[in-house]
Amino acid sequence: MQTERGKILLPIARAEISRALGMPRAADESAPWLAEHGACFVTLTQDGELRGCIGTLQAHRPLLTDVKSNAVSAALRDPRFMPLEAEELDITTVEISLLSPTTAMDVRDEADALAQMRPGVDGIIFEYGHYRSTFLPQVWEQLPHPRQFMAHLRRKAGLPDDFWEEGVKLSRYTVTKWSEER
Repeated sequence: MQTERGKILLPIARAEISRALGMPRAADESAPWLAEHGACFVTLTQDGELRGCIGTLQAHRPLLTDVKSNAVSAALRDPRFMPLEAEELDITTVEISLLSPTTAMDVRDEADALAQMRPGVDGIIFEYGHYRSTFLPQVWEQLPHPRQFMAHLRRKAGLPDDFWEEGVKLSRYTVTKWSEER
C-alpha cells in the first residue's frame, strides 16, 4: 500500500510543478485517501544536489493540497534557490516525505537530547523562542553524528552551533518517503 501511495503522489507533485511552469500535465488525483489530512515535505534534487525543499510539519489540510502546494513552493519559493525554470524540470528529481505526527522529546539537557536522537530514523524540530528549524531523517546521511546534526539544526534556526538554554524544545517525527527513479 505504501509503495502504491508513492506511485500516486510523485506524479501529482511533478504535474503541479509542470502546471506552475506553464507546461500542463495530468495526474490521477482520484484516490480517496488524498482527501485525508496529511503533512509532507517535497524535496527537489539535481544530480544528487538539493534544488529546493519545502514542507509542512503538522497535518492541517488534505494531503492532495499539501503535496501540490509544497511541490510548487519547493520549485519556485525556496529562498535558498532561484525559482526552477521549465528547462530544468527534466533533470530534477522529486522526492516526497510523508510525516508522522510529531512527538515532544522530554530532555533534561543537551547531552540527554543527543542521547535520545535516533540517527537515520528521526526528523527533529528544534525550537527556542521564535527560533525554529527542522531536518528530515534523510539529513542524517550528510550529518551522521547527533552532535553534528544538532549543530547544523541550530545554525539553520539562526543560532550559534553550540547554543543551548533552558527552554529549548525538541520534537521528533518519522517519514515514509518516495523518490522518482532517475
